[in-house]
Amino acid sequence: MEDLILDILVNVNEDILSYTGKNLVDDDIIDSFELISIISRLEDEFDIEIDAADITEEKFGNKDRIIETIKKLMK
Repeated sequence: MEDLILDILVNVNEDILSYTGKNLVDDDIIDSFELISIISRLEDEFDIEIDAADITEEKFGNKDRIIETIKKLMK
């Protein structure tokens, strides 16, 4: 699952994989359109629904947080 998530992220923007900060959008690694693309692809691939209220820095700020969030949603 982790590799699939990383594939989705790198297909949107390869800089996500090397980013170690706390907020991809605020640090201009990705823009809001890329974030929406990531959310949409994750929802489609894993057949999950991500509520807009869950799209926060704590859950989608970097690749590790995104992986953790998807794993929790899959349980």
